[in-house]
Amino acid sequence: MKTIQANLHEAKTNLSRLVANALAGDEVIIAKAGVPKVKLVPLPPPGTGKLGVLKGQFVVPDSFFEPMTEEELGEWE
Repeated sequence: MKTIQANLHEAKTNLSRLVANALAGDEVIIAKAGVPKVKLVPLPPPGTGKLGVLKGQFVVPDSFFEPMTEEELGEWE
């Protein structure tokens, strides 16, 4: 893996090449006026997210499922 740094103008001109480098595993940093601003990284393949990753991290109180009061409903209007 190598690190590729490109300025914003170069990135606009060579976006396809930079995306290909990121997909190949290279670290692609885009800079503005010589200051690194963003990193171009590939997204994970669709369907690789894990459901239930926060299970047990918080509890929804029973009051959450109770009907809203007239005052609370009025705040939504």
